[in-house]
Amino acid sequence: MIPLPAMNADEVTIFNRDVRASVRSFGAELVRLQDGAGTDYLWNGDPAWWNGRSPILFPIVGALREGRHRADGKTFAMAQHGFARRSAFEVILREDTHCAFRLLPNRETRAQYPFEFELRLDYEVIGRALSMRASITNTGAGLMPASFGFHPAFRWPLAGGLAKEDYSIAFDRPEVAPIERPAEGGLLSGRPRPSPVIGKQLALSESLFDDGALIFRGLESRRVTYGAATGPRLVVSFDGLPDLGIWTKPGAGFVCIEPWHGYASPADFDGALQDKPGTMSIEAGTTRQLEMRVEILN
Repeated sequence: MIPLPAMNADEVTIFNRDVRASVRSFGAELVRLQDGAGTDYLWNGDPAWWNGRSPILFPIVGALREGRHRADGKTFAMAQHGFARRSAFEVILREDTHCAFRLLPNRETRAQYPFEFELRLDYEVIGRALSMRASITNTGAGLMPASFGFHPAFRWPLAGGLAKEDYSIAFDRPEVAPIERPAEGGLLSGRPRPSPVIGKQLALSESLFDDGALIFRGLESRRVTYGAATGPRLVVSFDGLPDLGIWTKPGAGFVCIEPWHGYASPADFDGALQDKPGTMSIEAGTTRQLEMRVEILN
């Protein structure tokens, strides 16, 4: 049984007998994901490689051309992946197995994104799985363009005694469509590459990421399984998120499996945010819900 966690004003821990997860209020970022024995499957955020663990991407995914976008006839600057990961969220629910966080517009968000919104993140442990649910509400008038992504970094390898090359990511459907790779500045290159998925299997290796992230647009699969022939595996499922990024820094001890709705701007795109490929248009007074689940098998 996982022991009762200590209270932390900046971090909320939820747990049942099989799963324990901790979420930091800054960025509403998942910072630990453990099984009942206390084994951690999430990257530790070592800044020598990358200090992220599972940042939330909103209201854009990836980079914008020259770091700028146009909305309501004006030009705004916004850094890669948006501002949510650098924002202080309010804790609005704290229970043993369920917690929730909320971000509302403020002076800093309006300087980058002139829309009224509510972004809510719910984390809930259910059996051997962690559910991460995003609810994006347009609280203003008119259509609101937005993208959203989860960006969890899982340990690679997951267990001792195995090499990185022993690991693979299995998709639940064949993924034969060409993939994208990032160009200069993190934009989409516009030069599709053959899919590295053989049947349903993506073999992992350091060299796979020599040209940066793998970007799957309009993914067929709704679930992938990450692991080796022996040892623990993670089943990552996603609802409402049609795109997927897979990324690491060569030599680092993590691999990111990132369900997205949206992606970086194509290198030749210079239109308004609402016309950016992959962007959602959320009507006034309505909510879009997106979910990712991570199930631990061991």
